[in-house]
Amino acid sequence: MMFRFRAVLAAASLCWAGAPALADKVTDFTLANGLQVVVIEDHRAPVVTQMVWYKVGAADEAPGHSGIAHFLEHLMFKGTDDVPSGRFSAIVEEQGGSDNAFTSWDYTAYFQRVAADRLDLMMTLEADRMRDLRLTEDDVKTERQVILEERNQRTDSDPAAIFAEQTRAAQFLNHPYGLPIIGWRHEIEQLDREDALDFYRTFYAPNNAILVVAGDVDPSRVRSMAETHYGPLRPTETIPPRKRPQEPPQRAERRMAMADPQIAQPYVSRSYLAPARKPGDQKQAAALAVLAELLGGSGTTSVLAKALAFDNPKAVYVSADYDGEAVDSGLFNLAIAPVPGVSLDEAEAAMDGVIAQFLKDGVDPAALERIKTQVRAAQIYGKDNVEGLAQRYGEALAIGLTVQDVQAWPDVLQAVTAEDVMAAAHLVLNRDNAVTGHVERAQEATP
Repeated sequence: MMFRFRAVLAAASLCWAGAPALADKVTDFTLANGLQVVVIEDHRAPVVTQMVWYKVGAADEAPGHSGIAHFLEHLMFKGTDDVPSGRFSAIVEEQGGSDNAFTSWDYTAYFQRVAADRLDLMMTLEADRMRDLRLTEDDVKTERQVILEERNQRTDSDPAAIFAEQTRAAQFLNHPYGLPIIGWRHEIEQLDREDALDFYRTFYAPNNAILVVAGDVDPSRVRSMAETHYGPLRPTETIPPRKRPQEPPQRAERRMAMADPQIAQPYVSRSYLAPARKPGDQKQAAALAVLAELLGGSGTTSVLAKALAFDNPKAVYVSADYDGEAVDSGLFNLAIAPVPGVSLDEAEAAMDGVIAQFLKDGVDPAALERIKTQVRAAQIYGKDNVEGLAQRYGEALAIGLTVQDVQAWPDVLQAVTAEDVMAAAHLVLNRDNAVTGHVERAQEATP
């Protein structure tokens, strides 16, 4: 159930698909206990998605307890006084629905997709476990082993995943964004029942959550159901503020290298610290999103692709993406995989040469207009994915943005100028603010 947060190339597509295509059918309100509710209407099919987002994630964990947010996500599928351990997902499935959950650095989310006439039952179940989770020692012991095995499969047996984890730890020396969401193995092994319950009692409360309901629903009916099921839940008055240790200025490039026999395709990666989307002021984030598309959003028409995959072929793959969906700090990422016969040093030098030329030449006006056209098209395509809209609203609100910010985002993107893009490029594309990594296949030792 762990959410693998924003792999290279995924972030850009999420940015462009982020248009509030059904913005005229979005209703939001807040219950007396602090639960924020967003309703997105889509009456084309009699189905509904319910999502509950808690404004807590891996970056909110206490020192020495890495992985507790993700651990609790698993444990939330155990039981309450009314729902026996392990029955939650079975009940959803019996109704013909599906459910799951995911954890990130800034939030933890739970969702169900069911027939619209089953929404009342889903609210009953979700509200029940918001305040009435029951855990046994056996529950905790069993699920801890599940998570350790998940780490074995997804991280410890995958050299690229290990390298990504180490790179992020090098990028964030002081901020908890450097922690792996799943946790460090030696700390996962020590997590116990009281750790989970303490985290649950501290952060899982209606005034620290967002309810998003999307689909064939009526807002007044959703409000009535939410007041019935979530309304009686008591708020927590002592939720700690998100005052996390911040990253000091980075004054020198950090470099990493890894060689492993399992690596099939060598590559160079680079991540830069970048500003995140800000409530009420998304102009800089929009410029960075456009910059990522210009540099590496397309495998055929982007600046890096044309220069390194076609004009002077040195790469089989290049990319750029911007991940600004965060409470504190975003990342701007570059990657290049060289063609056979081109070393990683040569590939990195070629990529840097293209970046330097871009900073000198500026933005091609035709390319900028093409990207804005793609943004407008994404708004239209976004109308067909109500679950995607639910996720975009929930994620934005969980990191501190507002409904108005989500609805304004497409217009902010359309307003980006070439000057905005170049200002963002000169701000972020500074090697002193980066972590550069080389990953290659280790040579087999000769017997």
